[in-house]
Amino acid sequence: MRTKLFFLVMLAVSHLAVSQLHIPVLEDYNRFLKTKTMVVYDDALMSDFNMKIKEVMTRSWNITPVEFISTKEFEKLKDNPELSFLMTTIVTFEKDKTKARYNFLSLLMGQPKANVRTMPDLCSLPLAYLQVEDASYSYKLEAFVLFIQSHVKAVLNNPALIGEKGFKQYNKATGGLSNKKLLLVKEDLAPDIRDIKKIKAIYPHSVEIVSREDIAAAIARQDPDVVFLHKVGPEKTRVRARVYKLLVGAGDSKLYYWDYQMIKVASDDALQAADLKKIAKL
Repeated sequence: MRTKLFFLVMLAVSHLAVSQLHIPVLEDYNRFLKTKTMVVYDDALMSDFNMKIKEVMTRSWNITPVEFISTKEFEKLKDNPELSFLMTTIVTFEKDKTKARYNFLSLLMGQPKANVRTMPDLCSLPLAYLQVEDASYSYKLEAFVLFIQSHVKAVLNNPALIGEKGFKQYNKATGGLSNKKLLLVKEDLAPDIRDIKKIKAIYPHSVEIVSREDIAAAIARQDPDVVFLHKVGPEKTRVRARVYKLLVGAGDSKLYYWDYQMIKVASDDALQAADLKKIAKL
């Protein structure tokens, strides 16, 4: 979904680097509905992603038929326009002087003479920085898979959601959070708001500080009343890079909030009081 990314050749690595030069068009989304979706396993041994994605896709993916393949099989099949591919991709941004590498979950379309950097990218969500363990996001995968399906359907009804600015439009169409419970993990919060009383002083709606297991349970039961924070930051692996902040519905497949900023110091890698004030106005 991001434009002007550059391609890195990474041999013997489980993820493929992305340089997404082809913004999809509405025809790509219509074509997707007629494809079989090949879920590409990571090559990494003992991958949390591999274990979780098969369980999640089997239970929650219903928009297209599904098959699971290796990265070697992907190389053989990517030229087939009758196939689509759900896979992790390594993304780096051309204008980002830090050259930080991010792990995304991407839905790509097969096409003749395909290259990952030019395959139409129907939807990509940031999972984590490359150096961060996938355990930090694997428990949220089901919500992401549900959202990707929902996003494809939304684009078919509203092509304005296509492209780099598409996700930000969700900020304008959430219907608000007044009837939702916001679940936050303490480690994702700035030090000055790691107390529920301080949060409630600036955020007027229902909110709780919970464990990862609590969020996983809300996603598993597809709780329609819950929205959770997905924060993607360097987790002390580096500074001067992006920190993404997403609010995702645990049960309704909606993206309630999408934003990112460049961090300058390690303490910026968190949900801030200013973010909560902004979210409260949605």
